This record gives sequence, C-alpha cells and structure tokens, in this order.
Amino acid sequence: MRDTAKEFLNELVRLNISREDIETAKGIFSACPDVKDTLANPLITYDEKRIAIKQIFPKALERSMANAAKSGLMEEIDDVFEAYLDALHEKQKSIKAVVRYVTPLTENQQAELRRFIMEKFTKEDVDIEYKHDPDIIGGFILNAGDVEFDRSYRTSLRSIRENLRQKANESVSGSTFKPKDIISVLKTEIKDFEVRSGASETGFIIRLGDGIARVRGMSGVMYGELVEFETGVRGIVQNIEDNSVGIVLLGDDYGLTEGSTVVRTCKRAGIGVSDELLGRVVDALGSPIDGLGQIHAEDYFPIEREAPGVIERKSVNVPLQTGILAIDSMFPIGRGQRELIIGDRQTGKTSIAIDTIINQKGQDVICVYAAIGQKSSTVAQVVNTLKKYGAMDYSVVVSASASEPAPFQYICPYSATAIAEYFMSKGKDVLIVYDDLSKHAVAYRAMSLLLHRPPGREAYPGDVFYLHSRLLERSSRLDDEHGGGSLTALPIIETLAGDISAYIPTNVISITDGQIFLESELFNSGQRPAVNYGLSVSRVGGAAQTKAMKKAAGNLRIDLAQFKEMEIFTQFSSELDPATSELLAHGRMLTEMLKQPLYNPRPHYEQVILLYAAQHGLFKHVTPKELKEYISELMSYINSYGQDIVTEIEENRVLTDDLMERIERIVTAFEE
Repeated sequence: MRDTAKEFLNELVRLNISREDIETAKGIFSACPDVKDTLANPLITYDEKRIAIKQIFPKALERSMANAAKSGLMEEIDDVFEAYLDALHEKQKSIKAVVRYVTPLTENQQAELRRFIMEKFTKEDVDIEYKHDPDIIGGFILNAGDVEFDRSYRTSLRSIRENLRQKANESVSGSTFKPKDIISVLKTEIKDFEVRSGASETGFIIRLGDGIARVRGMSGVMYGELVEFETGVRGIVQNIEDNSVGIVLLGDDYGLTEGSTVVRTCKRAGIGVSDELLGRVVDALGSPIDGLGQIHAEDYFPIEREAPGVIERKSVNVPLQTGILAIDSMFPIGRGQRELIIGDRQTGKTSIAIDTIINQKGQDVICVYAAIGQKSSTVAQVVNTLKKYGAMDYSVVVSASASEPAPFQYICPYSATAIAEYFMSKGKDVLIVYDDLSKHAVAYRAMSLLLHRPPGREAYPGDVFYLHSRLLERSSRLDDEHGGGSLTALPIIETLAGDISAYIPTNVISITDGQIFLESELFNSGQRPAVNYGLSVSRVGGAAQTKAMKKAAGNLRIDLAQFKEMEIFTQFSSELDPATSELLAHGRMLTEMLKQPLYNPRPHYEQVILLYAAQHGLFKHVTPKELKEYISELMSYINSYGQDIVTEIEENRVLTDDLMERIERIVTAFEE
C-alpha cells in the first residue's frame, strides 16, 4: 500500500467513520463503476469531483473522498476500505463469519454457533452472514476470520473417493482390477461413513483476472505454497503483502469470482515422480500428454528445493561426452557442470543438446528435456527424433508449450529439475536441458507485471537473476555419502543479433561454468556446429577430459586461433611463404574435420584417433573436399582391422606411446 493510501486510511481511523458509511460507499462503487472512473479521470476538475461527491456519498465521507480523488487513490480505494473494515472489526472486538448451508439452521443451532465462534476467537461479538449453497450437498461450512470449519457432505464424499482410489490402486495386480476387492473397499467406506470435520486456514478472492488472483486472509501462507480454490483449480503463492497475497492460477478461472474461497494445502508446489516417467512426455504439473496412460507416482518432490551445500558435493572430474568433436576436444563438459549454450535463433542450439542426449545411449545417464515456450510441433519433432535414435528409453520430456499460460512456462524448468533430482537421489547421473531460459524469463516477466511487481532493467523484475541462479545451483555432483549422483545442466539462451552483453545472457553467463557460443555467420557459411572458438569457454576444462582426449587434442584451440588470425591477415596477399601456407592448410583441414552432421555423435575412441592423426600431420595429403569421405572410410577400416586399438582407448582412456605408434601404423596402412 502506498504512503498516500496509508495516510487516507489513518484519516478514516481518525475521523472514526462508521461501518455503515463505508459499506454505503462500497455499494456505490459496486453498483456504478463509472463513479470510480469519473473520480479518477484527470480531465475532470477538482471542483466538479467535489460536487459529485457531495451529491452521492454520505456526509461523513465527503472530505475524505475529495482528498482521495485529489491524490489519485481510486485504484486502491477498495483495498483501503477493506483494511479499514478489518481494523474496525478488531477495534470493536468483533469478528465476521460466513455460514454456507443447505438446510437452514434452527435458532438454537444459530445460538450455539455464535457462542462457539466467540469462545474460539475470544471476541465479545460476532457478525454472522448466512448463505444458502446447494453445492455442498449437505451439512455446513463456517468461515470465521482466516479459518474454515468444513462439515459438508461434499468434503466427506471427496475424502471417500480419494480413499477408494488409493485402496483400489493397492488392489491392482498387474494391470487388472479385482472386482471383489473393490466391492469390499466400497462396503467398508459406506459402513464407516461419517461427516468428517476439520479446520483449515482460508482466504477469499478480492480481485481476479489474467490468471492472477489477489486473496485476502491466509495470514500464515508461505511463498511458493500450493493453494486450492473452491472449484478445485490450484495456484501457487507468488506475492506476500501486508493485507493480501498474489496467487498465480495453474488452470482455468472458470467458476471463480470475487469472494470465492481459497484453502491452504500447507505444502510447497511439487510433482509426483517415479521410474515410470522414463520414455514419457509430461506437462509442467507432471501429467502425461503423450496418450500412453497414467503415471503412478512413487514419491513427491517439491519443484523448489534448496541446492546441495558445498560439503555434500565433490569435484567435477568425470566427463559427460557430447559426441560433438568440437566441444569434447576444446570445451569439455563434466558430470555436475552447468554449460550454457548461447546464440541467435536458428543457429543449432537445440541440435547440440539433442546430439548430447543421443550420445548418452549406453552411458547410464538419465536425460530430462524441458521444452519451455516451444511450439507443440517443435516438441513433437524432438520427441520423434529421440525415439528414432532410441534415446527416449532413458529420457523424460517436460513440455510447457507457447500456447499455455505463463505460470506453466514458469514452473516447467523447476518441475523438470525435480524429476532430475529424483533420479539423482537414486545415485544416477542425470543430464537436463533447459530449452530455453530466455522464454522462461519472458514468461516470468509477464507473470510479474500482472502481479504488479516493479520492473527493473529491460522491464524484467529485479529478482530474475535469482530466478535462474536458484534453478541452476541445483546442478551438482554429490559425494558418495549423499548417493554419488550428479545433475549436469545445459541451459539454452537465445540472443538478439549476437548480443551476449544483454541482461538475461549476462545473468546466465555469470551463473554457469562456461558457455558454447554459436555464431550466425559461421552457421550460414556452412560451419556446423557453428561454435565460436574465441567466445566459447569451459571453466572446468581439462579436469573433465580423459587423459587420451587431453593428449590427442593438444593445442587444437591455439592452432585454430592462429589460423583465424592468419586467414584474416593474408586474405589480400598474393604470395605466401611455405610456413604460412602450411599453417593455413592445417587450419582449413582442422576446420573441415570439426564439421559434423546432425544426430551423428562421434564415440570417444573415434574422436581421439581423428584428433591425434590430424595434429600429427597424418591428413596432410588430403584436401578439405575429400576429408569427409576419407575419414568415413578410415574409421570403417579401423573398426574392421584395428579393434584392439578401439578397445584399449575405450577401456584405459589413456594414449600411450605404443598406442600412438599403432594408430600411425594403421592410418599409414589404410593410405597404402
């Protein structure tokens, strides 16, 4: 509440305005919304507003309403009135209660109810409003203050249904139900039927629109808590203010109006997890959207979870092979690392992530792909690609498409991380891809502006950095005492015209352990993957490489940097000395070798052999145009006649002198 609104509230308290006058003013605004618009219109003079106020409002409110119109408080006037009424109730030692019923209460029952409320809340008086509500079927529901006492038949029937469903699931043998068990359960429930009573902290909607509900009450609610509206739709608490909370709806607001009740669940928003998620496509709430049947949850993981502490972690030194030669050789990724993939749209960012997932086949790595704000057709294409290469067997796809509301896109990466943490808690190595966090930030911005949070740089709210940092900090490698699992993150960020110094890219760059920068110019020139070797970096580096890869790669990055510099320097030269010509030829050969087609990851041994051969001049005689076919035939030859070399590289991961000699001999034999 602004300072001017607080001053107006203090003025009402000082003048001791009666509740009847406030209710009259509220009734005027409710019956004729044009009055509020007129008083808020800057084109209407102050004197004209005073004349209108004098004719419409109670005399005790004339001066206060004139001051409110002059200060521009019309948008907040309802909140001020509610706050004043709350203060008035407290001051008068009274409490307001609402009773919803089907069968009217007798006078004795009303008297007992009044006595119960006064004793429960230690008030001297109670104002009870009775409402006929046939939807509760029978019994009654009492709302007093922030507490709801539910003695309705509707709640009892819901409880029976849940118990029946739970016991029915326990009666399942394979995929067939046992009818006699279901009948037995049903008989037991009917026999033990009783109207269960309970108290829960509740609130009511004071403003609703655009998927956002402003709720008063629920003074003990937590940030990020899951709440349930009376229609059954759920929401997540995102704003906690002095007199109200802001809740984002996870579903349709059909049937909800101002005054509808909201009940606390007293638990953080979470997702049901189990091994049945593997091979499935689910939405941001964990519900299947692939038409392959229900997923039975074994556990419940909160979508927001504290990141592992330093003591629980261990160093990142086990490689996570992407199968992409340019990345594994120069920007290695370790299990537990966070490596950013960044670049303009249509530069192959998703392709790198999909190649990495495909390359995990047989590596005992679980993969989770979070599609945030993507078109449904794009997600379907990714799923089909993963199925084609057998990668869906160890993968989970979590999708919040562009057509879904912003809250679903907001929670999507958190839900995906909860699924990944479930498998990590079982000691598994997990890879998670966030595609992409730029759209995630945009969804959060839209949601925050609807919650009336003040915008900051580039119209993003100030906590957007914390949004991504608390997400990516959950990626780690745990020590053996805590299960020994790992969570490797590949967040994707989309830049505009290659501007990596924009707000969101710089935020995520500072959070991650390195970035792979993809350049549009390289992509359009045919360099695929279009990795910029100067701006890309891995802060884990050689610690996440095998000894064989580290030795074979050698000075690859330096050689490429020298080649690029020399190529620019000599592009207008007509005559070159032999040393420069050799450097340029070597650089062109390396550039051509690093080109790699889509969905064709190279195994570790193949990368080591190619890098060693290229760095030791074994491809000097091959022209760049012939190199692709030459390499393909060479690897076929080695797979046929050099299986001992392949086995030794894969088992020992070390490049010994004897192994290097054998590589040279088999390449020479192939040439001959």
